[in-house]
Amino acid sequence: MRLLLGSLFALIVAAVVGLGATYLALTRGAAFGPLTIGSWTAWPKNGTTDADPYVRARFWTLTLYNTDGELVANSINRSGFTSQEIVRHADGAFEIVVAPRARGGNWLPTGGVERYILLLRLYDTAVGVSTKAGREVPMPSVTVKGCS
Repeated sequence: MRLLLGSLFALIVAAVVGLGATYLALTRGAAFGPLTIGSWTAWPKNGTTDADPYVRARFWTLTLYNTDGELVANSINRSGFTSQEIVRHADGAFEIVVAPRARGGNWLPTGGVERYILLLRLYDTAVGVSTKAGREVPMPSVTVKGCS
């Protein structure tokens, strides 16, 4: 009986510590050495053997959040795109439409919210040691083409 209670206590402590550490890492986001370049934030260790345990193995993701930092609820349960699933034009270019009503192609529904946050995560980029030396790495630009 004593062994069972001790094991149960150890399991509860491990679960609390593990879930607490995961919560802090996901909500604070600064635990893994971010590097800020203008309005962009990069994590130079992503894509290396020193990468943090929460890195996804994709080139980029674009995710739609509400102003409280939660995924936007919508009728098709789509909250973002990855570079592997995006529909591209014949020349390799693409565009993503963020709108409340359905559109053809890469449509990201806003679920009726008026204000939202688009978070673009870049993986396996050239940001790293050269950036720390003062040389700027060219970062992508986002263009708003129209609102409806």
